Amino acid sequence: MSRVAKSPVVIPAGVEVALTAEKINVKGSGGALSVAQNALVKVANNEGKLSFEPVNDSREANAMSGTVRQLVNNMVIGVSKGFEKKLSLIGVGFKAAASGSKLNLSVGFSHPVNFEMPAGVTVATPTPTEIVVKGADRQVVGQLAAEIRAVRPPEPYKGKGIRYSDEKVVIKETKKK
Repeated sequence: MSRVAKSPVVIPAGVEVALTAEKINVKGSGGALSVAQNALVKVANNEGKLSFEPVNDSREANAMSGTVRQLVNNMVIGVSKGFEKKLSLIGVGFKAAASGSKLNLSVGFSHPVNFEMPAGVTVATPTPTEIVVKGADRQVVGQLAAEIRAVRPPEPYKGKGIRYSDEKVVIKETKKK
């Protein structure tokens, strides 16, 4: 059995989990999320703890039991605490402005770059050079942060661009004569 699937998911107070034949629904203060049930994994709710067992001894069922367990765990954490990614803009004149569900980036192009936020995700700019992406769905938050970073990834000679706040960029040495 998968090592990840062996540990149960503890459901905190204020989070409801509904198991149906085709979906696992998780609802909490941060929103509601769902994932499709997998035929290779048997999910059971035992007094506030979700356990995940492979249906048979196949390699696929073993792998899917750990995958489904982690997806459900991310949903439980997302609806209770939420996820966030912080990005930093490094460069002269680089700035970001959030208004409602839109993000406007000025990162050295001749035009501003606009992002429309998907449902369930909020973006904030505490300072003009910082962006904070928050939401309940870990995958959507990470994907949106990656798309924002891809507008102007950090370049290796001066380090200018958009980077994650905890990212270390190795600066290359310039060509010598």
